[in-house]
Amino acid sequence: MKLQVTLVKSPVSSKPNHIKIVKALGLHKIRSTKVFEDTPSIRGMIFKVKHLVSVVEISD
Repeated sequence: MKLQVTLVKSPVSSKPNHIKIVKALGLHKIRSTKVFEDTPSIRGMIFKVKHLVSVVEISD
Protein backbone atom coordinates (compact mmCIF):
# COMPACT_ATOMS: atom_id res chain seq x y z
CA MET A 1 0.00 0.00 0.00
CA LYS A 2 1.15 3.54 -0.71
CA LEU A 3 0.26 6.90 0.78
CA GLN A 4 -0.33 10.05 -1.24
CA VAL A 5 0.52 13.05 0.94
CA THR A 6 -0.54 16.57 -0.09
CA LEU A 7 0.43 19.80 1.66
CA VAL A 8 -2.79 21.74 2.27
CA LYS A 9 -1.68 24.37 4.77
CA SER A 10 1.46 26.47 4.99
CA PRO A 11 3.94 25.45 7.72
CA VAL A 12 5.30 29.01 8.04
CA SER A 13 3.77 29.74 11.46
CA SER A 14 4.26 26.19 12.75
CA LYS A 15 6.84 24.88 15.20
CA PRO A 16 10.37 24.50 13.80
CA ASN A 17 10.16 20.70 14.08
CA HIS A 18 7.00 20.67 11.97
CA ILE A 19 8.68 22.78 9.29
CA LYS A 20 11.61 20.33 9.19
CA ILE A 21 9.26 17.36 8.88
CA VAL A 22 7.39 18.95 5.96
CA LYS A 23 10.71 19.63 4.21
CA ALA A 24 11.88 16.07 4.93
CA LEU A 25 8.72 14.77 3.27
CA GLY A 26 9.69 16.80 0.20
CA LEU A 27 6.66 19.08 0.27
CA HIS A 28 7.60 22.64 -0.67
CA LYS A 29 4.51 24.45 -1.93
CA ILE A 30 0.85 24.18 -1.03
CA ARG A 31 -0.87 21.44 -3.06
CA SER A 32 2.45 19.70 -3.74
CA THR A 33 2.01 15.94 -3.59
CA LYS A 34 4.32 12.98 -2.94
CA VAL A 35 3.69 9.25 -2.89
CA PHE A 36 5.37 7.14 -0.19
CA GLU A 37 5.47 3.49 0.77
CA ASP A 38 3.39 2.85 3.89
CA THR A 39 6.06 2.46 6.61
CA PRO A 40 5.95 3.22 10.34
CA SER A 41 8.48 6.06 9.96
CA ILE A 42 6.43 7.80 7.25
CA ARG A 43 3.24 7.27 9.30
CA GLY A 44 4.96 8.90 12.30
CA MET A 45 6.04 11.91 10.26
CA ILE A 46 2.54 12.32 8.85
CA PHE A 47 1.03 12.04 12.34
CA LYS A 48 3.21 14.93 13.57
CA VAL A 49 2.03 17.26 10.80
CA LYS A 50 -1.50 15.90 10.30
CA HIS A 51 -2.94 19.41 10.62
CA LEU A 52 -0.90 20.54 7.59
CA VAL A 53 -1.36 17.63 5.18
CA SER A 54 -4.04 15.41 3.70
CA VAL A 55 -3.40 11.70 3.16
CA VAL A 56 -4.96 9.30 0.68
CA GLU A 57 -4.24 5.57 0.75
CA ILE A 58 -3.47 4.10 -2.67
CA SER A 59 -3.77 0.35 -3.10
CA ASP A 60 -1.28 -1.35 -5.41
